[in-house]
Amino acid sequence: MSRDLTPRWYSPAEVAVLLGFGISKVKMKIATGELRSIKDGKYRRILPEWVDDYIRQQVERQEAA
Repeated sequence: MSRDLTPRWYSPAEVAVLLGFGISKVKMKIATGELRSIKDGKYRRILPEWVDDYIRQQVERQEAA
């Protein structure tokens, strides 16, 4: 019996792959507050819903322009 585990949170590198960005762009978006994250010890982590929020905000900005 095998189960596929769904990640509960992502690293910046994983988010970069999900969004098709470079890691430096993800880090910049975190630094500017555009992409929410938390520190867990020495690691930065991003919840899946925060990635969804970022995407939603980008779509809303484009539609408002």
